[in-house]
Amino acid sequence: MFELLLTSFPAVIRYFQLKRRGEAITVWNMRTAVFLWAIMAFFLFMVIFYFHPKSYSGLLPFRTVSVVAQTSGPVTEVAVHNGQRVVAGDVLFRIEDSAQKAALSQAKAELDTLAAAEVKAQDSLIVAQAGVAQAQANLDKLKVDLSNAQSLFERNVGSGDAVRELEASVAVAEAELAAADAQVDLAQNDISQAIPAQRAAAEAAVERAQVSVDQTEVHAFNDGVVTQLALSVGSPASTLIISPAMVIIPDRDADAPLRITAGFSQVARATLYEGMPAEVACDSNASLSFRNAVMPAQIVAIQPAVATGQVVPGGRLLEPGNLNARGSMLVYFELLHPEHEAMMLDGSGCIVQTYTNNLSGVTGHIIAATGVVKAVGLRLKVWGAILSGIGLAGGGGH
Repeated sequence: MFELLLTSFPAVIRYFQLKRRGEAITVWNMRTAVFLWAIMAFFLFMVIFYFHPKSYSGLLPFRTVSVVAQTSGPVTEVAVHNGQRVVAGDVLFRIEDSAQKAALSQAKAELDTLAAAEVKAQDSLIVAQAGVAQAQANLDKLKVDLSNAQSLFERNVGSGDAVRELEASVAVAEAELAAADAQVDLAQNDISQAIPAQRAAAEAAVERAQVSVDQTEVHAFNDGVVTQLALSVGSPASTLIISPAMVIIPDRDADAPLRITAGFSQVARATLYEGMPAEVACDSNASLSFRNAVMPAQIVAIQPAVATGQVVPGGRLLEPGNLNARGSMLVYFELLHPEHEAMMLDGSGCIVQTYTNNLSGVTGHIIAATGVVKAVGLRLKVWGAILSGIGLAGGGGH
């Protein structure tokens, strides 16, 4: 509309010229002016729409966290409600945990049993060491007796039977000492290897049982707002991500920039560039006074691929003829003024208007100036959306 008004001056001049002459205004004597008007309007339309692309698919995306249980069972307590703010670590709901607590008690009892076995092994080691000392003392005494008997036999005072009997006794004592040493080694092995291994296994079992108990309490992993709570006491806790107990809308990270995404026609690729100025008008910020309704922004990134061309593994060969819908270029925008970020509503739909200003020379200045037409049109669109109640993109309801 503005394009037609701006380029209508040849027809207006011709009109007043004919009126001054007193000539009748006909299609014939207005043909040149109307033709010039049409040509100028066409070129102005082309310049404005080519160099200042607009997108109606602007969106402020946000993340959600689906909350599911890690164990099954009936819910015994729901600690939150829809719309409640939670912080990381808050309990969301609890699940019946008698079986898990019983398993934990059993694992702890087995650990206590191993502690008693360790004390018993220490006592066994002391007994075995005492046995070694006793066997060693007995062996030493028998060796002395054998030595005395052999000396007497060499002097023809003692008997050979006594020597042989003592030799047998020494051999038996040596065997008993070896057995006592084996008992010491066995007790030391129990203390240093067997029992520690059993203790480690028991501690792992206790830890697993404790984890099972802890899983009966579902906690929030981030700060946010609870919504779509579909849980009540007695409901079975779902472990399937497709059937979450609730959804949390997490707070946006303070260090993460707020970015609006928009899809543009692929023919706009030659015009769009990083750093390109833009304006963003969102449904949730529409205002009759235009206060914070149209926010300045700029392009910060352009996705280097069109989503519809993505090929994923499947059982069928790709048939390009089935991809009739052309995909759009995904462009990321950031607001120029940080204070505007707090005014944006996550998920809001937006119109994004870009303006070319990177051309040099007089022609570049003229092209940049034609962006005023698009800026005025954007603001009229905001008014129209408010009055009609159907939204900036022409969708929605009252």
